[in-house]
Amino acid sequence: MVQILIVDDHDLVRTGVRRLLEDVASFSVVGECESGEKAVEFCLKTPPEVVLMDVNMPGIGGIEAAKRILRRNESIKIIILTAQSENPLPKHLLDNGVLGYVTKSSGAQEMVRAINQVKMGQRYISDEIAQKMAMAMISGKGDSPLDKLSPREMEVLIKIAQGMTTKEIMDQMSISPKTISTHRCRIMEKLNAKNDVELARISIEYGLVDPIMTAGS
Repeated sequence: MVQILIVDDHDLVRTGVRRLLEDVASFSVVGECESGEKAVEFCLKTPPEVVLMDVNMPGIGGIEAAKRILRRNESIKIIILTAQSENPLPKHLLDNGVLGYVTKSSGAQEMVRAINQVKMGQRYISDEIAQKMAMAMISGKGDSPLDKLSPREMEVLIKIAQGMTTKEIMDQMSISPKTISTHRCRIMEKLNAKNDVELARISIEYGLVDPIMTAGS
């Protein structure tokens, strides 16, 4: 029985994924979390075998949550859930221990395939995303400017793109305003951006954040 934790800040998404997985006899949904913070706490107390993790959530978000979980327990397998397939998230996710990457619109068969594959320690990328990535490589557009960023810079960029203030970023990441300013300058230089608005545009363009979240910030 594969024990699965669902992490998403939208109740409807969690409910839909749970219903999909409950139809599989070999799967057991052991919990649901609406934030990265709660997912980390859950995994510390009762580690699941597989985590289905949304990326764009308030708070520390899915990228940082995945890093914290894997830092404490490398045996947990994490599959990233994304609403976007046109602009897949940078390879940082797969480079930092995440094994799976699927869209929220994936059908039951693909979701089952992904979970079973990562459970065995193998990587899985959704058919839809894999095709987009392959076409990008063929057209010579496979490299994302976001790949230039360090994992820490990536986290700061996400929070900037979501409209967070320096104090909010400082509180969530436990870093000083000076460090945030340094990260911001380096990010702007690497992405050739002049201000936070341009950083947000680039983040949306390459699928790093959800346009709805940036619009509502």
